[in-house]
Amino acid sequence: MYFSFSIGKKCESISTQIHIRMTYTLRSFCITFAYLKNNKVKEEIKHIFFDLDRTLWDFEKSAEQTFVEIYENNKLFEKGIPSVKEFDSAYTIHNNKLWDQYRKGEIKKEVLRGLRFSLTLKDFGIVDEELGEKIGDDYVRISPLKVNLFPYSIEILKYLFPLYSLHIITNGFSEVQETKLKVSGMDKYFIEIITSEEAGVKKPHPDIFKFSFEKTGALAHESIMIGDDYDVDIIGAKDVGMKQIFFDPENKLGKNGSTFHISCLKEIEEIL
Repeated sequence: MYFSFSIGKKCESISTQIHIRMTYTLRSFCITFAYLKNNKVKEEIKHIFFDLDRTLWDFEKSAEQTFVEIYENNKLFEKGIPSVKEFDSAYTIHNNKLWDQYRKGEIKKEVLRGLRFSLTLKDFGIVDEELGEKIGDDYVRISPLKVNLFPYSIEILKYLFPLYSLHIITNGFSEVQETKLKVSGMDKYFIEIITSEEAGVKKPHPDIFKFSFEKTGALAHESIMIGDDYDVDIIGAKDVGMKQIFFDPENKLGKNGSTFHISCLKEIEEIL
């Protein structure tokens, strides 16, 4: 009994040691592979293309602050809208539907700006297209002045700026995006700001990326796209041969088909 017990304990000890060594070896291999992969990327990449909204610029926070100001300035409570939250929720539904149509080229920017608010007002029994247009103008004017950036936005731009050529590719309205970059102080880090209005098509259409290559002199294999929208930024970039960094701050998708996946902008330093 004693002999069997001793042999059993010894085998268990050897098995544990083997498992530990295999785990350590595998971990070392993964670290080495990741280092070599990242080092190769660093050598290849010359141009970095950032999305703006929800990647560097915290769109939701800025919109929330804008709605508070619009709600108060236009006395929407007195007009029958119970709260900013309810106004925002109704607006989001209409805006998402209309923005999808805008991205597909089905409606014009000028229509989108006011219609999304006119439809929101109608949800509360307010039929006033003039007010909808006014709120639309207010939103475009006020929202880019509400500066809210994701953590490490400025820090990562400072880190990348001396090493790579930085650019923006955005589907947002040109005048709004330019204001955001200027008031936030981010404009000085970017060489080219490519907007869908200028390119004539919107992400994820391949032509906006090809237009960006022509404007910047970049080549697909030496470029990387950083964005938060998997279907628009990541798939769009992948389809033209670019590498991609998928920014997923809430880890909603986890591992996916992107070249790299991050939940914090600081992690870009480990890749580039």
